[in-house]
Order: sequence, then structure tokens, then C-alpha cells
Amino acid sequence: MSRKGLLLFLIAGIAWGIPYFFIKIAVTDFSGEFIILARVVIGAAVLVPLAIRAKAFIPALKAWKPVLAFALFEMAGPWWLITHAEDGHIDSGLVGLLIATVPFMAMAVTYYYLGDRSVAHPKNILGLVIGFAGIIALVGIDVFTQNLELVWVGAVLLAAVGYAVAPAITTKNSPNVDTMGVIAVSMLFTAVIYVVPALMNPLAEGVTTPKFESWMSLLVLGVVSSAIAFVVFFALMREIALSRASLITYVNTAVAFALGIAFAGEPITLGMLVGFPLVIVGSFFASRNHSRISEKQQ
Repeated sequence: MSRKGLLLFLIAGIAWGIPYFFIKIAVTDFSGEFIILARVVIGAAVLVPLAIRAKAFIPALKAWKPVLAFALFEMAGPWWLITHAEDGHIDSGLVGLLIATVPFMAMAVTYYYLGDRSVAHPKNILGLVIGFAGIIALVGIDVFTQNLELVWVGAVLLAAVGYAVAPAITTKNSPNVDTMGVIAVSMLFTAVIYVVPALMNPLAEGVTTPKFESWMSLLVLGVVSSAIAFVVFFALMREIALSRASLITYVNTAVAFALGIAFAGEPITLGMLVGFPLVIVGSFFASRNHSRISEKQQ
């Protein structure tokens, strides 16, 4: 991975690692639907003017079919499934573990749908396995002893499928449309989907006046974890391909745990001490283009 790719990888991993922390804050005062609406409205407020200035907005509107598909598979569907799965059905740790299956799904999508055979290199697969083992160590084996609600486990896995499929749809069906426009228009589509249910029920049960921290959490989720994160992710995908870019889900989980330790007083466990190095090593091996390296060495 180049220095640029590494920088984009770290930025995207952090930007999509912090939502778990800020959603925990926001959900105490706002409904899940309102949080999603706020994320896309704030994100669109940042990106739409930039997309218009870059002359990317109209081309994205003209390619509305793949852009709408991206909005459904990447934002509207997964965010609803994950939010409601965590609402008393399954623990956030298990959600993180299930979402960490995205790189495996993205590898399959890249191999069969996009036709990139280089992703199936044995060292890439080994890296995926090592990184996933690190995620299991981070989350803890005890998640498997829960009284699982299989419907919601399936819901989160469905969200993971969406995360793997969505970027591939726009890559294949609208390759010449600037990603700034794709993301901006996708956020507008998602806002239209959620505006009615969110405004009908904006606050969490029993809340009359949201706290300042909750409002600030919505701002961070909209600007950093939506607008900036998506732009950086697409830039990363162009740099190292979809299957490798999806490895940020490993980093996301690690970042979420680090924030829990630093700001929520969560304990440092043996699983964390073992898991973090495995995530780093696994991401390193899985994100490299080993086929290209082999060609250079010949």
C-alpha cells in the first residue's frame, strides 16, 4: 500500500470507527430515525455545494438508478437495520463482529461481480483470517454465549452485505460519475426516505429537551462520519480497490474499542491486547496487492 493509501486507510478507519461512540450519546435523546436523518442532512449540507462546484451534482442525478441503489444498500437499509438491532436485541460487540464480515463479502463481490481475480491471492485471504481473529479477540468469545435473536443477527449480516455491494454497484454502473456527486445525491435520497418517520418521532422515549452533547454528536456523525468518511473511502477504493478498502471495518472496531477505553472507562482486556496486533497484521497482509508485488519481483 502506498503512503497515500495508508493515510486514506487510517482516516477512513477512524472516521467510521467513531460513530459507535457518538451514536451511544445521541441515542439517549434522539430516535434512531432522527439520527439517520440528521446524519444525511448535515452530510448533504456539506457535500452538495462542493458537488455543485465540482460539476458533479447533475451527472449524479442523471445516473439516479445506481445512485439510488447505493443509497439503499449503503445508508438507508444498513443504518436502520443496525440501529434497531442494537436497540435491545443484540449487543454492540456482536454487531461489530458481524459487520467485520464485510471484507469477506467484498472479496466475493470484487471477484465475481467486478471480475478482479487478484483479490483471491492466498496472502490476502490469510490477512483476512488473521484480522477477523483479531476482531473476535477484541469483541470477546463470550458474545457467542448470548441468547441470540437470530432474526436480528441476520439483519446485521444483511447490512454487511449492503456495505459490500453498494460501492461495487456505482463502480460498475456509473464509473465516470464523480464520487462527490454520488454521495451527495445518495444522502438526499436517504433524507427523503427518513424525513417523515424521523419528524413524526424525533426524540427518544421520555426526552423533552436533548442535551448539548447529543446535538454535538449529531454534528460529528454528519460531518465526520458521513460527509468526510464517504469521500475518503471512495478515494481509498480508487487507490487499493474495493475488497482491500473494506478492511477498514477491522480498524473501525478497533477504534471503537479504543474510544471506549479512553472516554467511557471501559477496561483493557487480554482480548484487546491480543486482538489489536492481529487486526494490524491482518490488515497489512490483506490490503496489499500481492499479485502486483510478485510481478515486480519476477
